[in-house]
Amino acid sequence: MTDPAVKRVVSDIIRSPEDKRVYRGLEFTNGLKAVLISDPTTDKSSAALDVHIGSLSDPANISGLAHFCEHMLFLGTEKYPKENEYSQFLSEHAGSSNAFTSGEHTNYYFDVSHEHLQGALDRFAQFFLCPLFDESCKDREVNAVDSEHEKNLMNDAWRLFQLEKATGNPNHPFSKFGTGNKLTLETRPSKDGIDIRQELLKFHSTYYSSNLMGLCVLGRESLEDLTSMVVKLFGEVENKNVPIPEFPEHPFQEEHLRQFYKVVPIKDIRNLYVTFPIPDLQKYYKSNPGHYLGHLIGHEGPGSLLSELKSKGWVNTLVGGQKEGARGFMFFIINVDLTEEGLLHVEDIIFHMFQYIQKLRTERPQEWVFQECKDLNKVAFRFKDKERPRGYTSKVAGLLHYYPLEEVLAAEYLLEDFRPELIDMVLNKLRPEHVRVAVVSKSFEGQTDKTEEWYGTQYKQEAITDEVIKKWADADLNSKFKLPMKNEFIPTSFEIYPLEKDSPPIPTLIKDTAMSKVWFKQDDKFFLPKACLNFEFFSPFAYVDPLHCNMAYLYLELLKDSLNEYAYAAELAGLNYDLQNTIYGMYLSVKGYNDKQHILLKKIIEKMATFEIDEKRFDIIKEAYMRSLNNFRAEQPHQHAMYYLRLLMTEVAWTKDELREALDDVTLPRLKAFIPQLLSRLHIEALLHGSITKESALGMMQMLEDTLIEHAHTKPLLPSQLIRYREVQVPDGGWYVYQQRNEVHNNCGIEIYYQTDMQTTHDNMLLELFCQIISEPCFNTLRTKEQLGYIVFSGPRRANGVQGLRFIIQSEKAPHYLESRVEAFLRTMEKSVEEMSEEAFQKHIQALAIRRLDKPKKLAAECAKYWGEIISQQYNFDRDNIEVAYLKTLTKDSVMQFYRELLAIDAPKRHKVSVHVLSREMDSCPVVGEFPAQNDINLAPAPSLPQPTLVQDMTEFKRSLPLFPLAKPHINFMAAKL
Repeated sequence: MTDPAVKRVVSDIIRSPEDKRVYRGLEFTNGLKAVLISDPTTDKSSAALDVHIGSLSDPANISGLAHFCEHMLFLGTEKYPKENEYSQFLSEHAGSSNAFTSGEHTNYYFDVSHEHLQGALDRFAQFFLCPLFDESCKDREVNAVDSEHEKNLMNDAWRLFQLEKATGNPNHPFSKFGTGNKLTLETRPSKDGIDIRQELLKFHSTYYSSNLMGLCVLGRESLEDLTSMVVKLFGEVENKNVPIPEFPEHPFQEEHLRQFYKVVPIKDIRNLYVTFPIPDLQKYYKSNPGHYLGHLIGHEGPGSLLSELKSKGWVNTLVGGQKEGARGFMFFIINVDLTEEGLLHVEDIIFHMFQYIQKLRTERPQEWVFQECKDLNKVAFRFKDKERPRGYTSKVAGLLHYYPLEEVLAAEYLLEDFRPELIDMVLNKLRPEHVRVAVVSKSFEGQTDKTEEWYGTQYKQEAITDEVIKKWADADLNSKFKLPMKNEFIPTSFEIYPLEKDSPPIPTLIKDTAMSKVWFKQDDKFFLPKACLNFEFFSPFAYVDPLHCNMAYLYLELLKDSLNEYAYAAELAGLNYDLQNTIYGMYLSVKGYNDKQHILLKKIIEKMATFEIDEKRFDIIKEAYMRSLNNFRAEQPHQHAMYYLRLLMTEVAWTKDELREALDDVTLPRLKAFIPQLLSRLHIEALLHGSITKESALGMMQMLEDTLIEHAHTKPLLPSQLIRYREVQVPDGGWYVYQQRNEVHNNCGIEIYYQTDMQTTHDNMLLELFCQIISEPCFNTLRTKEQLGYIVFSGPRRANGVQGLRFIIQSEKAPHYLESRVEAFLRTMEKSVEEMSEEAFQKHIQALAIRRLDKPKKLAAECAKYWGEIISQQYNFDRDNIEVAYLKTLTKDSVMQFYRELLAIDAPKRHKVSVHVLSREMDSCPVVGEFPAQNDINLAPAPSLPQPTLVQDMTEFKRSLPLFPLAKPHINFMAAKL
């Protein structure tokens, strides 16, 4: 097909050997580049467009314009003027969408049920052809941007991100404030007589040029059909020949180097950031010198920089490597967290960094290290999991600006040329005279003299003295530093075992004893040499009281800390483990290539059973845990709301305060005595899933049990000790409100929970269908139209076998106002369901069915589904098919009945619990109120609400109410055994 709109077609895109999808690259006459992906098996189709323009191109006097433009494009175009047309179309067809703005990119993406790619793509394409930038939308949406910034205001990551920009060259675009807020997008422009709508139109017409666009479309259609679809829609985008923005000058010039910054954080964190300006290394992607150096400096094995700093008791974690800047400049960073002792040795820590860099200079670049990185990447590319369409198209669209079409999928993986001279060139930039140092710690409070403009971060800047620079420059060789050893975890066997005959499609129980239950499933979908091993160790000692909960946490943190040197090699080789304490005991998972999996598993279990605690590490990790408990106060208001609701609704849950008070009681002797007690009686439930045989699964389980019995003398738990916590049952017509304040953020948070019933197929589907129907109208009403805040969410809440409908909002408006708006919205949904046509109702059923039947793309995702069934003890392994079959029998009447019985304001079985988190500035707030201003013609009237019961004491609240029973398992255990 030779269309005049297409200049070049590329059909030989390098792809992973296991990738069954087919690809085509297109270069349009108008300069747009596209990758089309035909996947006849995909459940969802997707598309993404990346514009190579971001907030570094904002006009100097309008911070945040690129980001505001991204928000506005969703809200109406000439062809589809209705403000929620795009989001409504996607919602009705099992789709979703999002976008992000960075310094150099604005990236828009969506997914949708595979039959509806054409309709979605048509609505999407208009963003780039004829957006409306409607005046009334603009006035409202500026609030969403402002709320988004407000959410980040007290977040240390955002504050440090902006501080780095603020301490470089103020005339460099790098120094701009990218998010924008009400001041920069409304107040200041209107004072200066600037029309923001005109500026948006100007920005879009200047920069949204086809030569800066990368497009990726994935669908079931053939490459021919996809080609004609995109040519028709995107061949018309105008090429304004905008040059790609380049920034050849580094934002850090001579006067910004050798500077030391003391920074006060919001949370009690202690970090050291060491940064060097380096040139843009993007063009060297085939040899990637920055990756080579990051691999060594960031290594965590024996002889590494981290190991030495840890053994000194100064740091716990280290990140090292190249960091993106923009076209024209980059950074090389070495970041560590600091212990209390480490804070006193910052100069020495940096001296060690320069010693390690010196070691790399004298060793010269090693070809075997490069070769190992190359091999690891090659294996990762060959066996990479299939991506989810939405994330995949978004990523590929962005990569089109950096790599030739042929290499766009492989470029980030495939290393080709070992170029020692480039490694030396970068190494030569990592010198004391180029360094910038920032230390973040609460201990600097009251010692600062500067305030960053946008976030108000307090800091002090000092020059690093010549003598310190000289000391660092004279860093000698330290005999403790060694290059990494050869990685023994790199897989060598990639064998896929033939499927056992009659292998069942769901996990089966292959062992059921007093000590353990083992579920097994051989992978029959992905056929990659990978497996997921999951283990839950039940012990009643793990959560008896806050003291035991703390000890279980510290035991596992110390265990992981001592395994880190050993397990780091496995992690590099694509073999990861996770270990954490749970309310029922401990959870362990080992995921990745199955070849050497049993080796890592054995090591973890041996260490678990024979663990000796190092006193120095105990003190350090206990102190870090104490800070993390204290730091919970600085989490987002909506997260606090979710936390308090969990405490209210669960039979047993220790609070952060209770854990904090009990932490002083955790002493080394106590912890040492606790570990054998924890391991003395266990019940283990496991799921082994992937490219493994039943024999090897049973063998691994046997090894695990034998190790625990031999070293920890583990015995089985009694069946009566396998307890499960239950959910509080709210009485009919009950409405409870719990209030708390967030001391850090100046925003309120609310979670409203309408408890419906226990989880059964019938109740699950009614609840999910109701959530599907209200989801898009909820966002459109409460965020887009009423602008209550950036975070507006509705959906099911499930815990302990019980469920209900929840709304979560974070807003500068008061909680009782949000409460009244949610009730007003809920009331409008009655009418809208009642008046809904049968066709529209069936669309919702179809959309939910497609969402639920969307196949997992990788082993870990499928495994997570099965594991969820096991830990909830529901064992409904074929849940999706069973529930969707039931969903298709639901009628509009059944949904109306569900609403009237459980959710309507006068519903006989309405059970409502609200958590109101007040903002830092609010002293108090009524729990319920009437708002005369709601007579505003655009606002749905709010029903008048009864007086709720105020929960003063959580324990009292729980004591006064009954508990639900536990959900029944879907499986007869006698029948489940093979």
